[in-house]
Amino acid sequence: QVQLVESGGRLVTPGASLRLSCTCSGRSLSSDAMGWFRQAAGREREFVAAISWSGDMINYAPSVEGRFTISRDNIKNTLYLQMNSLFSGDTAVYYCANRQVYNRDWTALRADQYDYWGQGTQVTVSS
Repeated sequence: QVQLVESGGRLVTPGASLRLSCTCSGRSLSSDAMGWFRQAAGREREFVAAISWSGDMINYAPSVEGRFTISRDNIKNTLYLQMNSLFSGDTAVYYCANRQVYNRDWTALRADQYDYWGQGTQVTVSS
């Protein structure tokens, strides 16, 4: 059974940095496209970042580009999201997702393109 577990979310002040992790059990992520999404209270889930299984193709939502960095360690079977210059608008539950693909450079920006999801980790940015 595939299980994704996010960690690293917590309460931080504006301007702070956080690194989220997403660890997978039950399958190797080495041939999976991966993504981060977030959902703020009362809002729909939105795309944050995506990375191909090769790591060569990366996409970011305009709202996070330049501040967030997605990366992966296929040996550790873990996906990361480094978040810098956080502000209140980044407050949300952050989810990781994956999908097995055959194209090493394929990425997905829509939630319905992913097969497995984690339970989410809460990030709160407040002074």
